[in-house]
Formats: sequence, C-alpha cells, structure tokens
Amino acid sequence: MTRIVLVSAVALIDADGRVLLAQRPEGRSMAGLWEFPGGKVEQGETPEAALIRELSEELGIDTWSSCLAPLTFASHAYDDFHLLMPLFACRRWNGQPAPREGQALKWVAPNRLRDYPMPPADLPLIPILRDWL
Repeated sequence: MTRIVLVSAVALIDADGRVLLAQRPEGRSMAGLWEFPGGKVEQGETPEAALIRELSEELGIDTWSSCLAPLTFASHAYDDFHLLMPLFACRRWNGQPAPREGQALKWVAPNRLRDYPMPPADLPLIPILRDWL
C-alpha cells in the first residue's frame, strides 16, 4: 500500500509578477533543488492552515486563508510515497520573506522558472503558473 503525503505549497507573487522559489538546504532530501514554499499538512490541519503556519515558520511572513487562491495541484509517485500537493497563489502578506531554515530564496519571472532545477512533482506546475500569470 502506497503512503500518501499531503503537502501544501504556494506561489507567492510580488508586485512585479515574480514568483518566490526556495532552495532545499543541504542535509534534506532533494537538497539543492528549488521549490515553491510550503510544507506537510499536519493531522487535523487544512492545506490553507498548513501554509499559513509554514510561511510564518520558514519565511517569517503572515497571510490569511482569504489571500490563498487555489490554483492547481500536483499528484506524483515517488519511490516510497505518493505526493499530493495543492498549489495556491498568494499576492498579499505582511512582512518581507526571509530564509529562516537555511534555504536560499529567489524571486523568479514566470518564464524563467524552468531555469531552476526542481523536484519532479513541481515541474508540471510551471506551465500552469506561467499561463495563469
């Protein structure tokens, strides 16, 4: 039986239409790859609540459920689990995103997202995000 892991992710979009990517730090699985910020949805937590918590913990910013617009999702089979990942779009938050967990951050134009190596689950999200923006 395949274990399903629910992860919530967000495309933070700045005033210039750029998307924030975070680089997975050394010592973590898929270290060095770039991804949309987010994290695992804990037991009893909604995907929106998980994002609000993760953005506060990882980037030091605050946002609200009303500012998270469902955009698309990824469903990807890895060797030892299956990832289900809703991707939200967010244009409003308080604070400046700052790396709090050793990750690098980069604001990237949508048409340049493919220039950054990403986990396999994130790759199908790029054209959807690019077309939407």
